[in-house]
Parts: sequence; structure tokens; C-alpha cells
Amino acid sequence: MSAPSQAAFLKIAVMGAGLIGRRHIEGVLAEPRATLSAVIDPSRAGRDFAASKGAKWFATLAEAIVAERLDGVIIATPNQLHAANALEVIAAGIPVLVEKPIADNGEAAATLVAAGAKAGVPILIGHHRRHNPLIREVKRVLQSGRLGKILTVQATFWVAKPDSYFDIDWRRQEGGGPTFINLIHDVDLFRYFFGEVDAVHAMESNSVRCNPVEDTAVILLRFRSGVLATMNASDAAASPWSWETTSGENPAFPQQDQFCYQIGGTGGSLTIPRLELWTNMSKPGWLEPLVREHLPFSPADPLTIQLQHFCDVIRREAEPLVSAEEGLATLRVIEAIKASARSGETIHLDETPGSTRSPK
Repeated sequence: MSAPSQAAFLKIAVMGAGLIGRRHIEGVLAEPRATLSAVIDPSRAGRDFAASKGAKWFATLAEAIVAERLDGVIIATPNQLHAANALEVIAAGIPVLVEKPIADNGEAAATLVAAGAKAGVPILIGHHRRHNPLIREVKRVLQSGRLGKILTVQATFWVAKPDSYFDIDWRRQEGGGPTFINLIHDVDLFRYFFGEVDAVHAMESNSVRCNPVEDTAVILLRFRSGVLATMNASDAAASPWSWETTSGENPAFPQQDQFCYQIGGTGGSLTIPRLELWTNMSKPGWLEPLVREHLPFSPADPLTIQLQHFCDVIRREAEPLVSAEEGLATLRVIEAIKASARSGETIHLDETPGSTRSPK
């Protein structure tokens, strides 16, 4: 399929009309360079939502392709369907934005990476937080050296998901759970900030709901750069400490004036998303006075920026900011976390891309 002309509206379809799919649909409707050509979802709810937006509805991609010229497709189906859906889009020669995770297992993700490369079809993975101006400011501060040598980082994701959230079966099964659904964003950002992960040790519990997936997880990460990280997650704990409740990124969540990440270095510490930089007034020392500085940035909706970037990718004006290879690398860390939680062992990620190993 040839790239669309500069003057043409980009015809974008969204597969999946669930929570995130509906946000993508609203985004496409608001994007000046794009038009919503189709909502693809076999469910009655998907059909009804498409009708409420005045959009064409199709049960399958094959039906949509017959009826419509598609310039791009956004995949927002359940995790377990991401790879199969994306392979179908790639086979049709259409650029694709795949919601995170790229797939629910590394083998399927690797197949998708290879298929995109062979077909020459661009794949953008929906780790949308990388598009957030706040995250770009954090990256700038880290690269500036103001924190000195980065030593340690802490992430907290504590939320209380309501019982109704789990009415959808796949959220209770393997491939669901906060590690795959939520912490994968945090892992991706930490890779973006600190480089590749060298080793993982994790523990999980499902003591609240007793579903096949965890409701609580505690994770240790060691990066090749030497940075050590802890991640503490629960989707059954009411608290103000999560990206969702602190960042203001999604207006559906009541925003709290708290932070969910802390980065510590020899020159100072930084809280995220509050962007409070703490440094000693004169020289490093625990008895020295601390100075708090609020770092400015211009907020913007990262999903909107991601969609604008996807339009550039469709037109072949930009390479994907988060490539399929990047999506696979983040997924490999998630798989290592799950493997460690099952085995009780530290899992080492080899320097060979896409491989993990446990102690012999």
C-alpha cells in the first residue's frame, strides 16, 4: 500500500472498543490530519459505540479492508490478541500502532518483529508515556548530569481496581494482572531512562482475589549500568501513589499531589511526576541543608502526541519512537519478572537480544 498524499486525510481504523480503544477512537476523531474510517470489534458493545460516534463498524479487519481504504490501524484488543491482529494488519501492508504489550509472550512478539521487518511495514508500540513532555524533561535532566551518578530508583503502583473491572474474563487470566497491564509501562520507562536490565528477582501474591494472575508484586531490577530499582505494585490497595493518580495523564482518575517514582543519584534526587529536584545547598552530606527545586515543563496529552507521531510514521516522515524491537525488549523483562516469581530465582537477561536465563 502506497503512502497517502500530503493533502489527504489519513484513514485510521481502531481494532477493539474497550477502555483504551475508546480513548484511541476519541483521539482519532479529534486529530486534524486523520479520519476515523472504522471501528473493528465483534462485540455488540463495540458496534453500539461505533454507532454512537457515527463511525462505520466491522466485526473483522478483513471486512473493513474490503469496504475501506485504510492508511493505518490501531490495535487495542485484549493482550492475547495483539500479535495475531498485528500480523493480519502487516499482511495487508498497513502501518500499525499496537497497544502495549506488543504481545502476551516473547515468541509471538519476535514473530511480529520479523514480519514487520520483512514486509517493510512500520510498527509503533503504544508505550505512550515516552511521548509525555514530563518524561522527556526527566530524560533531559538525567542526561544533564544534575543527579550525578544514578544509583537507585523506586516505583510504586498501588490502586484499588473495582470488582467490575474483572468482569472481563481475560483480565483474570494469564496475560492479565498488574504486571502485564500496568507495570509494563514503568518497566519501559525505566529502560528508557537507565538502559537495559541485567537481572530480575520478583515475588507475587494473589491473596486478595485468588485469580490465576497476581494482585500484588514486589520486584528488584539490576540494570547493566549498575542502577538498582525496586517496583512495588498492587491493584487491590487504595492509595494516592500510582502513575494514574499522580500524573494527571488520564482525566478519568482523580489527581493527587503525590509522586510515584523516586530517582536517587550522587548529586541529588528527583521525584516524578512532581519533578521536585532535591540537592544539597553546598556539598553532599546528610547534615547539609537540602534545596528543593520544581522543574518546569509544558504538559500535553501523550496519547494525542503519540497519535500525531503515528500519522508521521504512516506518511514515512518519522521512524517509530517506540519500535517493535523496543516493545519486545520491554516484554522480555516482564517475562523475566513472571519467571522469577514462579521459580523464586533471580533471572538473568543475556546480552543476546530476546534471551533470558536462570541460575543453573
